[in-house]
Amino acid sequence: MNFLAHIYLSGDNDLIKIGNFMADGIRGKHFESYPLEIQKGIILHRAIDTFTDAHPIFRQSTKKLHAKYHHYAGVIVDVFYDHFLAKNWKNYSNEKLEEFVARFYQSLQDNTAILSERTQQIMPYMIQQNWLVSYQTVEGINQILTQMDHRTKNESKMRFATNELSEFYSEFENEFTNFFEELIIHSNNKIRTL
Repeated sequence: MNFLAHIYLSGDNDLIKIGNFMADGIRGKHFESYPLEIQKGIILHRAIDTFTDAHPIFRQSTKKLHAKYHHYAGVIVDVFYDHFLAKNWKNYSNEKLEEFVARFYQSLQDNTAILSERTQQIMPYMIQQNWLVSYQTVEGINQILTQMDHRTKNESKMRFATNELSEFYSEFENEFTNFFEELIIHSNNKIRTL
């Protein structure tokens, strides 16, 4: 899953949200140097990724992309799934997406001192360009994938993946909806054990 889903699946604890958000850049046991609630977010992030990568519905989504995007297919589906979460946000939260995102951005700014270096670097761009709200539209997803493609020196070709998103839109959306219901349960169970 991508940023929005990881934050959403963290429950109401701001530090768990932050840990879950910045976990990708923290390797091995390096997470143990962070405050306990941040550590819980990182552990939750890893549990979400393990569940996602092994799930047959997620793999069904990636199969549509493997031939063209190879090992980037999973990354692309993560972004597609965040699009469907943002687009259908009212099905998952009583709070408006814009308000949820604004609160998260504020918590990042309030806790800058404990953010990883990578998170401190991307935070200003994320807030300025409002990445999480931009996920609601295919155009926003295209901008995100284009930025990600640039980071691979355009090797991934991710900037073209919205073609497949449009072609298989309803299939991807149905796959996301069915998968995400299971992921919510898995994440809630994991939070209870942390």
